[in-house]
Amino acid sequence: MRTSSASTAEEVRGGDEILLAFTRALRAGGVPVTQDRTHDFLAAAALLGADDPTAVRAAGRSTLCAAPDDLARFDQVFEAFFNARHGLPRPRPVVRPESSAEQLPIDDNEGEQAVEADDVIRAAASPTEVLRHRDVASLTAAEKQRLATMFATLDPRPPLRRTARHQRWHRGQVDASRTLRESLRRMGEPAEIAWRRRAQKPRRVVLLVDVSGSMSSYADALLRLAHRLTQGIGSVETFTIGTRVTHVTRAMRTRDAERALVAAGDTVPDWSGGTRLGETLRFFLDRWGQRGMARGAVVVVFSDGWERGDAAVLAEQMGRLRRIAHRVVWVNPHRGKDGYEAVQTGVLAVLPFCDHFVAGHSLATYADLVEVLADA
Repeated sequence: MRTSSASTAEEVRGGDEILLAFTRALRAGGVPVTQDRTHDFLAAAALLGADDPTAVRAAGRSTLCAAPDDLARFDQVFEAFFNARHGLPRPRPVVRPESSAEQLPIDDNEGEQAVEADDVIRAAASPTEVLRHRDVASLTAAEKQRLATMFATLDPRPPLRRTARHQRWHRGQVDASRTLRESLRRMGEPAEIAWRRRAQKPRRVVLLVDVSGSMSSYADALLRLAHRLTQGIGSVETFTIGTRVTHVTRAMRTRDAERALVAAGDTVPDWSGGTRLGETLRFFLDRWGQRGMARGAVVVVFSDGWERGDAAVLAEQMGRLRRIAHRVVWVNPHRGKDGYEAVQTGVLAVLPFCDHFVAGHSLATYADLVEVLADA
């Protein structure tokens, strides 16, 4: 009986040593593991079953992680630490390596290179993350299909503007009327001071999407982005520009993205045509913008800036747009590529009138654009 008890105690002690070693590895991985959390982890693992990997993972996530960022680090360290085992916990025999000259690296840099290669492998991005940063014009049909489902990960927020109305708030201006009414309800006794602030409402966003020949490889992704913004923000007006201007907001309001793109394709008559940005921008301002659609709005132009018409006309119309719009954002798909320089006559003509000149060739750049719109 003594032999059995001794062997059981040795197994438990070996299991605790493994779990303690895991907490040290977790601390080295950046998770702030304290002594109290380690004690709670050992108790939870013993209660749930230390021989069950799922139970050990659940015990660790609930006791050793203090913030959402710790959960991702925990999973990485857990997989790296326990992936080669077939059962938890399982003590491993202690092997005392014999020091010999053969184990030493021949070159002093050999050990450093091995550590760097290990870090590169661990830091390798997932296929999804790689796809987020790929140029949409270089994707295959299968990759574009995968990317289409990833547009749902964008979380657009509308730009806000202050209104003339006021709303209740916990600080700001004293709401004298409401404070006085509350005092009268108390028969003239002093009441708690009421506060107010200017109310806010979403600001309109106007999207002008270039569907000319030079932008044809980006048109599908840009319309998907317009559909996501329309569904997420609501107060969005979308136009396509090329040789003419087409209002496609009704198509973008269709809930299903594929049906929305089909409806937009049936509406737009000038796919992959020429580019006359100055003339189309003048037509937009004369028919819609000057009458109020672009007034006080955030206007986003998606174009590479290749202008076949007169650049002076484009600069003149951009000046008109800048005077009536709240913000003008120009999204160029070549802006974020290596070696790009703004040398096109169209780009040089519009830059003085743009509040933001951003890239727009990948899903990651579209996520950055979403943040720009929210802060506009």
